[in-house]
Amino acid sequence: MVVSGSTNLSMNKNNFIVQENCESKVKRIKQNGQIQIYQSSYRGSYSTIIRDCIRNAALGRKVLLVQLMKGGVKQGVSSPVSLCDNLLWIRSSDSYDQYNSQDIFNEDNIKNSIKNSTIELWEFCKKQLLSGEQDQVILDEIFRAVELGMIQEDDLISVLEDRFVSGDVILTGTKIPKKFLLMADQVTELRS
Repeated sequence: MVVSGSTNLSMNKNNFIVQENCESKVKRIKQNGQIQIYQSSYRGSYSTIIRDCIRNAALGRKVLLVQLMKGGVKQGVSSPVSLCDNLLWIRSSDSYDQYNSQDIFNEDNIKNSIKNSTIELWEFCKKQLLSGEQDQVILDEIFRAVELGMIQEDDLISVLEDRFVSGDVILTGTKIPKKFLLMADQVTELRS
């Protein structure tokens, strides 16, 4: 960007601020990437997104991949996997997929453990989305967490509106609320 004349430009962590003619007119310009939604009729169909985020990390972009519902690896916020020095890959410490769905709905201890683990992960994601530290953020199966009431729809909307990510925020799920489809820059339906 070339700045000339009496226009001054300064940048903070979250916004570019343009001050025109050294007067007290300040104009905020948010520097956000797009919101992309990937929708599929079945769970587990997002391997292309994971492949792309690994490629982006290998090319030098800072990428956060969060799998909110996936099981198999008990890692949580305190034990993320780091790949290519640029990809931070986190799964829930007590995930939804580790249990039979009937057990989740019948056992309050399991249900609360999964919910608390998902909320802890979401709080971490919110900080990352608002900080501007990542170039790309993928929130895999976030809409399943919304559907199950683990993440509040209004909270997700608020964070997406206030985010500061220079790259794209990618959201995946099977049932996407209409509010999110309307705020997305791109919606992709994956078919088998």
